[in-house]
Amino acid sequence: MFGAGGGTSSYEEVRAADLVVLWGSNARETHPIFFHHVLKALRRRARLVVVDPRRTSSAAWADLWLGLDVGADIALANTLAREIIHAGLVNEPFVRHATTGFDAYRDAVEPYTLDEGARITGVPADALREFAHAYARADRAQLCWTLGITEHHNAVDNVLALINLALLTGHVGRYGSGLNPLRGQNNVQGGGDMGAIPNKFPGFQDVEDAAVRAQFEQAWGVPLPARPGWHLTQMFDAMERGDLRAVYVLGENPADSEADVQRARRLLDGLEHLVVQDLFLTRTAERADVVLPAAADWCEAEGTVTSSERRVQRVRKSIDPPGEARADAEILCALAERLGHDWGRPSAQDVWDEVRSLSPMHAGMRYDRLEATGGLQWPCPDEDHPGSQFLHARLWERPRAGPPAPFSVTPWAPPLDELTDDYPIRLTTGRRLDSYNTGVQSGGYRSPLRHKEALLLAPEDGARHGVADGDRVRVVSRRGEVEAPVAFDPSLRPGLAFLTLHFSDQVDTNVLTSDRWDEKSGTAEFKATAIRIAPVAG
Repeated sequence: MFGAGGGTSSYEEVRAADLVVLWGSNARETHPIFFHHVLKALRRRARLVVVDPRRTSSAAWADLWLGLDVGADIALANTLAREIIHAGLVNEPFVRHATTGFDAYRDAVEPYTLDEGARITGVPADALREFAHAYARADRAQLCWTLGITEHHNAVDNVLALINLALLTGHVGRYGSGLNPLRGQNNVQGGGDMGAIPNKFPGFQDVEDAAVRAQFEQAWGVPLPARPGWHLTQMFDAMERGDLRAVYVLGENPADSEADVQRARRLLDGLEHLVVQDLFLTRTAERADVVLPAAADWCEAEGTVTSSERRVQRVRKSIDPPGEARADAEILCALAERLGHDWGRPSAQDVWDEVRSLSPMHAGMRYDRLEATGGLQWPCPDEDHPGSQFLHARLWERPRAGPPAPFSVTPWAPPLDELTDDYPIRLTTGRRLDSYNTGVQSGGYRSPLRHKEALLLAPEDGARHGVADGDRVRVVSRRGEVEAPVAFDPSLRPGLAFLTLHFSDQVDTNVLTSDRWDEKSGTAEFKATAIRIAPVAG
């Protein structure tokens, strides 16, 4: 929509907002440091709206919780938009000056009346109206989302539907108002910024752009392909076709994290050659032909990380890595040497200086500036630039600098894994405060804080299926089955269940999830699995 994948605002602006929206995000548990900034806004009497199928610990802090049905996000956003339009709350000067496609968008959301929105989403019409008016009338509004929006078969359209709301109300491109995808780990943003995306070079520069490609070819001394590569989901499809026979995995654990994980494990086992570079002997590493022990980015290596607010910060080495473990860059350079290329022994600063020379949005971020300032937010195009606290101010400039922002028509479609009499319960997945992703970094210890995995279930569903709190059940989806203990959660609405993917040693959750994926993003529909349950005999 805007040319680069990054949150438009800073954490300071979240603290200064009048309204904070957490949509598909249980930030209290999954982004606890970010949530401290939200709490500072609440202490200033900002309002908090939480949109989530579960009444999460974040929702406990909210002025308004919209407990929508799983996968109904687009319908909810379109309903809010129609109400804003019909209530005369559109920021008409901004829409006229900074956007295109409003007429087609207005026509597309017209069927989503409050009553129709309530029918599709399960959210009462009064709550929909209250949210629409609060968001449109706020002076400074922050709209934040995470995997609850993006792990669906229509993930990109989900995001576009939220962006539409910001364009409709002018809540983007100025201090205090913005759109913020919260990143799931400390350097997810940095990974994308550095080109770990199959159609981008560092700095979100298109691989299909001949001029950009020529710049990188000159710097690297090799011809580069003009077409995008595969994203992760396409890689597994290519493994199944036999078109991908060797895989090099760095710091990832797809043997636990992939949807329909039994298929993923089968395909990984069928590779001719699998290399894993990691800190731990993960379930993926156990399958590898070669394991390269890596140093931890935190504490054992030098470098940078980039946070959800686009802030590039230094990471400093304080201890040597254990045993034969080496820093990732050192391993890559040693591998290059064995393949006949002398990359030397570059320091972390040498690598960063190359990034600055090739990525315009990082050009002004000298290492000593990162050290002195505690980090800079991109874009920072030259060494006199202070960094960019928020993005897209150009949309408000007169005359406007650059192209307008387009509205997107986003029709709603339900989850692909349909509920039926055989599979009557909707399973959604997520994270908990006390663990982390597939549990590799947070599961290998004993602690009273460590959670024991259980299928969270509404008490009404327990009664309906003859299951008591604490019983062990068989959980079955269209892809496989697992056993899990049940824990009743009175905050869950009937028909909704919840598991994490942290504890595959206890409950192998991704055996159940669907690998049907969004063709625009490649993201699988982790959040909307149809299941049934039955008590385990004995």
